[in-house]
Amino acid sequence: MKSIKKYWQLYLIVAIPTVYLLVFRYIPMLGNVIAFRTYLPGGSVFGQDWVGLRYFQMFIGDATFWQVFLNTLSIGIWTLIFTFPLPIIFALLLNEVKNRIFKKFIQTASYLPYFLSIVIIAGMILDFTSSNGFINNAIHFFGGTRILFMQDPKWFQPIYVISQVWQTLGWGSILYLAALTNIDDTLYEAAKMDGANRWQQMLHVTLPGILPTIITMLVLNVGSVLGVGFEKVLLLQNPLVYSTGDVVSTYLYRVGILSSNFSYATAIGIFEAIIGLVLVLGSNRISAKITKTSLW
Repeated sequence: MKSIKKYWQLYLIVAIPTVYLLVFRYIPMLGNVIAFRTYLPGGSVFGQDWVGLRYFQMFIGDATFWQVFLNTLSIGIWTLIFTFPLPIIFALLLNEVKNRIFKKFIQTASYLPYFLSIVIIAGMILDFTSSNGFINNAIHFFGGTRILFMQDPKWFQPIYVISQVWQTLGWGSILYLAALTNIDDTLYEAAKMDGANRWQQMLHVTLPGILPTIITMLVLNVGSVLGVGFEKVLLLQNPLVYSTGDVVSTYLYRVGILSSNFSYATAIGIFEAIIGLVLVLGSNRISAKITKTSLW
């Protein structure tokens, strides 16, 4: 109590996010029980009759769900492959820039897309890829045939991943730039004395210096592979691209909210959460064994 009274400002700062997590994250978990019970709108929030694993058996035997799951996994993996290493490379390149004005300009320009609304981002993508958009006009100018990008299922995932890279590249590099500032300059001086060039300094000093940060972010990103952004996918997709563009979150929206099948949607949500947990635990374990660095 003496500590709380003395440092009450710090405890207040901690209390605010704690209350937020408790109210909006942990208490709602109690509602997951409706995955095992029938739920009727207007009835008990904990459902009516116990049905066991019926809803889990329903989506396990649903071919549409597995198509949606594979779409989500594909988009998540491709997003991880491109959006994870590129901010690291960008941060390393930016760290080598000596002109402070140019460096600040590049940083500001790369951060800007992250602060744009998802609605604006989706609108720009749809406008650029439309039949009379910038990309098709450029293709037509060079003698090519216009492509209906957002009506062709094979283009949905590449467009989503490219837009995600553009939107998160600068923001994702901030953490690595901060980690670079913590590397002791004497290590670079020692490497120079040993005859190491810039490339060798980066391999043997810079990368090992930010390796703990890289591993931490990798574990967190692997755990969110199935967490493909709901808002962007919903704004970009249409029935013509459902075969490659429909993901778990949008499928849950249609099945759970629009069709009022809340118990079925909750069962799918629990399944998705369990897979995410397994991915986090697995990647953390592998990281601890290979690199001796882990979240815990």
